[in-house]
Amino acid sequence: MDSNASIRSSALAADVGGANPVADTLDRHTVVGSLCREEGGRIRCVACGHRCLIAPGRRGICKVRYNESGQLRVPFGYVAGVQCDPVEKKPFFHVFPGSDALTFGMLGCDFHCGYCQNWITSQTLRDNSSTQRFEVVTPKQLVRAGLNQGARLVVSSYNEPLITAEWAGAVFEEARTAGLNCAFVSNGNATPEVLDFLKPWLIAFKIDLKSFQDRQYRSLGGTLENVLSGIRMVHERGIWLEVVTLLVPGFNDDEAELRDMARFLVSIDSRIPWHITAFHPDYKMVEPPATRVEQLLRAAEIGREAGLKFVYAGNFPGRVGEWECTRCPGCGGKLVDRVGYQIREYRVTAGGECPDCGVLIPGVWYGAEGGPTVQGSGSYLGRQPRSVEI
Repeated sequence: MDSNASIRSSALAADVGGANPVADTLDRHTVVGSLCREEGGRIRCVACGHRCLIAPGRRGICKVRYNESGQLRVPFGYVAGVQCDPVEKKPFFHVFPGSDALTFGMLGCDFHCGYCQNWITSQTLRDNSSTQRFEVVTPKQLVRAGLNQGARLVVSSYNEPLITAEWAGAVFEEARTAGLNCAFVSNGNATPEVLDFLKPWLIAFKIDLKSFQDRQYRSLGGTLENVLSGIRMVHERGIWLEVVTLLVPGFNDDEAELRDMARFLVSIDSRIPWHITAFHPDYKMVEPPATRVEQLLRAAEIGREAGLKFVYAGNFPGRVGEWECTRCPGCGGKLVDRVGYQIREYRVTAGGECPDCGVLIPGVWYGAEGGPTVQGSGSYLGRQPRSVEI
């Protein structure tokens, strides 16, 4: 029995149809999926690292992909959340700083993190308290909304987008045709099959590295090795990668564990940006205290000491000093000056280099367009997520 067998066994816990009115409604917004294969009379789903083997009439761990008469049905044609976000909210700091991202999400997740801040959408069909509504849309409508908002990117996020990858692919296909770039915000529990499916459209991928202990990952519904493999595979495919760790006191804030995380990222590429963000009590994890600024700063220092070139501290705008800004790893010059979502200075050249020493700065920059509109110190509140009309 492989290491994920105990997790997979729970995938067959719910019959399709009849037991849950929300499930019945969602099941009407599905299509036949492509990220799967037939295996011994059942369907092997390869959209996420659980690789559920789903019998007819049963659901995968995510609850939203299911086997109906030998065909894998997958979510399609709706959104449970959509808004125009600053790209820094994803967070991407090396992808068109100062730009906006039309961000959409569906329902469901292959993890069940106790501190999930998007649990209303992610834990549908798993938690009866999750009652998020959804809106039927087409890819064309979403892309038109992005263009109307002046967005540069279209991003799949909010729930776990790997389990709704076929829908993301349809939206991304429309977005690329319209000249928009595409990105993914994920827990990283990926497979080679799903990454190869998504790669033609993606310019960037954000992955959460939630812990460096397998027992902690299993408490969230996953495994450490699957996520580490996901990080490796995204980097190997040449998709721009940024990694985020939500620093949860008592869960993943041990200095030795943080050092292990940073060293792992260095072993892949010391230029991978590592964002360390602050936790606040939410959902089912209300016992740990909120992360303090000094804890965040110490974690960032550990990342720098381990050899990472780009380490950022988040969720405390204006309170973490230089840890919000991008500096040249060669000469130390400030290249992007940030406060929260606000860009106050942008100095990356059209060739993606430091203007002072010529060192190439990895990322997805503006090129000949010159860069974003910089904002004065009084405009911080002017750049925030905004609602979108479809």
